[in-house]
This record gives sequence, structure tokens and C-alpha cells, in this order.
Amino acid sequence: MTSFRIAVLPGDGIGPDVTAEGVKALRAVEQAIPSLRFQCDEFGVGAGEFLRSGNPLPDATFEKCKSYDAILLGAMGLPGVRWPDGKEMTPQIDLRERLDLYCGLRPIKTYHPNDTPLKSDKPIDFVLIRESTEGLFAARHGSADLNGDAAMDTMKITRHGSVRLFHSAFRLARKRRKKVTLVDKANVLPSMAYFRTIFQDVAREYPDVETEAVYVDAASLFLVRRPWDFDVMVTENMFGDILSDLAAGLVGGMGMAPSGDLGDQYAVFQPSHGTAPDIAGMGIANPVAMILSVAMMLDWLPGDGAHRGGEILHRAVAEVLADPSKRTPDVGGQMKTHELGSLIAAAVRP
Repeated sequence: MTSFRIAVLPGDGIGPDVTAEGVKALRAVEQAIPSLRFQCDEFGVGAGEFLRSGNPLPDATFEKCKSYDAILLGAMGLPGVRWPDGKEMTPQIDLRERLDLYCGLRPIKTYHPNDTPLKSDKPIDFVLIRESTEGLFAARHGSADLNGDAAMDTMKITRHGSVRLFHSAFRLARKRRKKVTLVDKANVLPSMAYFRTIFQDVAREYPDVETEAVYVDAASLFLVRRPWDFDVMVTENMFGDILSDLAAGLVGGMGMAPSGDLGDQYAVFQPSHGTAPDIAGMGIANPVAMILSVAMMLDWLPGDGAHRGGEILHRAVAEVLADPSKRTPDVGGQMKTHELGSLIAAAVRP
């Protein structure tokens, strides 16, 4: 018997709605693989927790999360709950930084041609890797005089952070189609020229992997014109934040886009979407991104049992989504959150 302890952070808005379906999928994996067990414990984190306790990420909760094998997160933040300087509360970013989760994986994949707005039936299947601990986001802890004449944010690129990021990209590419695309702005920004030089240094250690470097503005164009040409894309934090949303739009929207933020010791898995408070509790949120995030979590956990669980969950999602009518309203369907979640759970089998 292999047992894993999972810290579950449902969060705000539609977070609890989709998290329930993610846990449902995890229980279906248990049924399919009797030697696998998951202890799931919920903790309050997010804007709602701030309104309750005055802290969106209580220290005691953070310390408890560190003792778990993985963290499953719904969505966090509400537009009306902000710090005095006007910024939204983002405990999910705090988790990335405090747990040193530098490798942000954003898989992008079509499950049916109907899901993409592009006029093509070519399958889209690539992974965007976003550095998640530095870049322009490193400036978020600063402050600005909202009545002043100017404000400035500084992009932080370190050799240590870049080297480990690029190694992650090349190792993943070796398991896929052996191509890595660097996305930067090296023609304008000195920090990006530095970023590219480090990429080129690391690339020499992987002669079997094809490489290319594309400026971020051109990458935005190419993602719309020919996304099927990409395999693994790797980029800075802010660029990755923007491009991952664009990429999600290519395959049906944020409800179809899972993610994982990985470090050398810890990992957090969550759908790429936000809290969507306008539809919270209505039962129409898309659970697919959360369920795929659970599958990513199983891929990351150690052992053949967990990996087998990831395989059968990925397969279940693909089987259900092969029918374009099996969708929630955001992707043109009529199903409720729990209906689609139950359908996928029922498709989980050894």
C-alpha cells in the first residue's frame, strides 16, 4: 500500500467548486488502483481566509503544508479584497516564492478540434514553462506612490534561477519531441540578453535537443498562426503569465488549462484560471483544468503506482472530451461542473 498526504487549498470563488471534482477524480484513481491511497486535508487560504483571520496565508497553515507530499490548490483572490496599496492578495504567488517553486508547467493540448478558435484541425500539444520565482514579478514586493510622478519595477534575472529553469525545460523536451523554444526580448532588454546567453550555455549540454529563440512579440503571433510547431517553450515569469493565458485560449479557455509549480522539494498543482466570482457556486465552472492538474500531481509524485494513476486519469479525460458535447458552458456545452467531473471519474479504470 502506497499512501500520500495531500494538502487541499480550495480557496475562493469557483475554487471550492472545481476542487471538489479534483478530489472526486483522485478517489476514482484509488478505486482503480487499490494499492494507492490519498489522505486529503483541507486548509483555509485566500481572500476568504483573510476576511476570517486577517491573513490570506496563515503561518501555521503554511508550515503544515510543507509537511505534505503535494499541495492541490483551487483558485485564490477576490477583486474586492485588496491590500491598502491597491494590489490583490495573491497567496498562490507567496507559495511559489516561499517554497521555491521555480518551474511553472503549463501544458496546452486540444482534446477536440471544436475547442480551438483556430481554423485548423491540427492537434495542439505543447508545454509552456514559466520561471515562477523571479523575473518582473520580483518587483511585486515594492510599493509605488500612487500620487507621484513615476513608478518603476525592476526585472530580476539570476544565473542560478535561469540555469535550473533551462535544465528543467531540456529534461522535459527529451521526454517529448526534443525541441525547446526560448521566449525573450533580448533585442531590447539587457536582462533578456543575459537570459538568452545562459540558455545557449545550457543548450550545449543537450546536443540531441533542437533549440530556437523567439522574441515574445513574435511568439504571440506564432502561437496564433502555428501553435502545433511548438514542443516546450520556456520564458520569464511575466511573459509566461501572459502567454499561458493566450495559449489556453487556443484550446478552449482557462477551464481547459492545468498547471503545476515545481521545486526541488515541494510542488503545487492548480488550474490556471482565476476565481471567477461571477459564477461561483452556480455549478457551471469547468472542472477539467483542475482534474488535469490532479493528473499532473500524480505524474510528479514518486512511484509506479502514482504514475500509473496519472496515466489512467489523463486517459479518462481524453476519452470523455473526445465527445465535443461533453463540455461545460465556457466551451460551448451544457453540462454542470459536477456532471462533467462525475463523467470523467466514471471513465477512470485500470
